[in-house]
Amino acid sequence: MTDQIVTVRVKSVSKSFGETRALRSVDFEARAGEVHAIVGENGSGKSTLAKIMSGVLLADLGDVKILGRAPRTPIQARDAGLATIFQEILVADGASVFDNLYVGRDRLFRATARHADRVAEAQDLMDRFVGAPVDLQATVDQLPLNIRQWIVIARAILCRPKVLILDESSAALDLDATVRLHAEISRLRTEGATILIVTHRIAELVRIADRATVLRDGEAVGVLEKESITEENLVTMMTASNRHAGHAETVTRLKREAAAAPVVSVKGIELSKGTAPINFFVDAGQIVGVTGLDGHGQDDFLRSLAGIRPPQAGVPCIIGQDDSEHPLASLGDAEQLGVAYVSGDRKREGIFPDQSIYENLAIGIYRQNLGPFGVIRRSGLAQSFDREVKRLRIKTGPPSNKITSLSGGNQQKILIGRAFARKPRVIILNDPARGVDIGTKRDLYVELRRFADEGGAVVYLSSEIEEFVGFADRVDVFVDHTIFRSLSGTAIAEDDMLAAMFGQARDAHVSFEIEEAAQ
Repeated sequence: MTDQIVTVRVKSVSKSFGETRALRSVDFEARAGEVHAIVGENGSGKSTLAKIMSGVLLADLGDVKILGRAPRTPIQARDAGLATIFQEILVADGASVFDNLYVGRDRLFRATARHADRVAEAQDLMDRFVGAPVDLQATVDQLPLNIRQWIVIARAILCRPKVLILDESSAALDLDATVRLHAEISRLRTEGATILIVTHRIAELVRIADRATVLRDGEAVGVLEKESITEENLVTMMTASNRHAGHAETVTRLKREAAAAPVVSVKGIELSKGTAPINFFVDAGQIVGVTGLDGHGQDDFLRSLAGIRPPQAGVPCIIGQDDSEHPLASLGDAEQLGVAYVSGDRKREGIFPDQSIYENLAIGIYRQNLGPFGVIRRSGLAQSFDREVKRLRIKTGPPSNKITSLSGGNQQKILIGRAFARKPRVIILNDPARGVDIGTKRDLYVELRRFADEGGAVVYLSSEIEEFVGFADRVDVFVDHTIFRSLSGTAIAEDDMLAAMFGQARDAHVSFEIEEAAQ
């Protein structure tokens, strides 16, 4: 039977980067016609394993076989029938959508397919993935993050791989888009392909994975079959403890009643011409979640709150200690008023790839550590760095290493630490847990609740609505570039949020239909 054919075999693979042992004698097998998840905390070796199977990295010890062949380069892996969608969104920003889809496909002196056939195939696939017509001649740098993510996914699918590796490939997709991706994965599985998914979205892999291999500190610690893939089992194996169990209880236990002093005030702003005005308030001690389907304005709204993108009309305000309103219309205003912003798109808007881990965190607090004659007090920077690394449990290695030496999740934690280090009054987080493991998410929830309990205000956008349950005090759902519904208390439930995202009153059938579409 097809499901008995082993297509991927990894035997006793080890890999080190300097003193850091990323993988320790890992064994792994995947079969034709199955979806196999690779799960673990940040820094557990998941992406390193994916890169070794893809021929991007060479193992120090051990053997890798893809459909009977041992790829040592990405080209050899592609020739063996493997395609990989990496964690970082790898596109040529100045090139068109079409050129990005087919880059590297032609041989030196001849094309492998007719241009008209390629255009038709690409148009059909992109329109189906995005859920709307896509201009194939548009330059990629003008497109939002979710469409750029679809481009790299479609590029791999167009290769018709026998083995497909998705490394956090749904991280930039909202719920509706993830359903479309799952439908494509199901189609490939039915056709006999092997799909390997590296993801931190536990709900996602519980729904779609046939088996899951768990990595911990570079070692493969076990394989779960379909019926055993639960959040409880995964967390236990990932952490070797129950320190993350019951995050909702932990967050609630830390929460205390806070004085209802307003901190953020938005009255009647319009995100674009002709859209309904938005009224929005956040009090000290409050965590407000923001969500919605892609393209409905929630991302633009957060950027306007952070002074990055002015709205079409109106201006957000920060309320001072004396109850005076201070307009926030620029990044300079945000810094002066104590507003910190964390982007989920770390590659384009977060990290400085040529700088060290230390500098990437400390760069946000240089002005707070200026001494006489403008000399930076390095002792203050070092204290802040050590405090945030400890707070967020960041696996750094030597702080002088480049930020790119860290796993994607630990890079994201550095950006979150940068925001905390500024000691702001307001933290605005734009899908900050993208590419972050479940244990780290729960630690982040606790730290954000602690920040709120100390008088801070938090605005937290997420495309994973389950994040808000037991964490947010209120969730505002965007539809058509305005707040469609505000949910609080027991209404912060997945069914209610999902219904609101589709512009509906609560309907228990909505979640059922989406679940069915993913099958």
